[in-house]
Amino acid sequence: MILDDISLKLQAGKAKEVKVLVQQAIDEGVPVEDILNKGLLHGMGIVGEKFKNNEVFVPEVLVSARAMNIGASLLKPLMAEAGVEAKGKAILGTVKGDLHDIGKNLVKMMLEGKGLEVIDLGTDVSPEAFVQAAKDNNCSIICCSALLTTTMGVMADVVKAFEDAGMRDQVKIMIGGAPVTEAFCQQIGADIYTPDATSCANAAVSLCN
Repeated sequence: MILDDISLKLQAGKAKEVKVLVQQAIDEGVPVEDILNKGLLHGMGIVGEKFKNNEVFVPEVLVSARAMNIGASLLKPLMAEAGVEAKGKAILGTVKGDLHDIGKNLVKMMLEGKGLEVIDLGTDVSPEAFVQAAKDNNCSIICCSALLTTTMGVMADVVKAFEDAGMRDQVKIMIGGAPVTEAFCQQIGADIYTPDATSCANAAVSLCN
């Protein structure tokens, strides 16, 4: 079955082959949603689980994510026509003062791998920028990353910024990063702490549902 082939080639990180197979599936009239869900997202989901279980590592995830993005780029124009909606939207950024983005980029891939639209604000993002992005994009999931103990305190400022804007009850604030813990999450009044990119994506999807 061509969808199984797409999933397997994606797991192996064979971007060129994924591209050919996706185009072939389109030409054969396979529904766009099936190519996305049963092919690309299915494969990326398996990669995510393997990553969580330490069976594959960051380089493999990056290669598979690249293959997924190349396949998805062929589907994007068709998805709009077919009325395939993203499952939800999330705003993502590394907090102010922190320039680390490897973890954030992994989270982005896992979120996209679950079919969510991601608004990536990059690194060194101020609390006000998170609030503004939530307003501009009508988005209720905020994902904050920090790798330094010195910057994780800014996550508390993000929570406070949403309180000050009168939007705290409209958003779910998810936090993660090496120094971050469940206890810290509760201490600052954030909603969800996840220890890795796969758990973050799963939690975000359940929020959208």
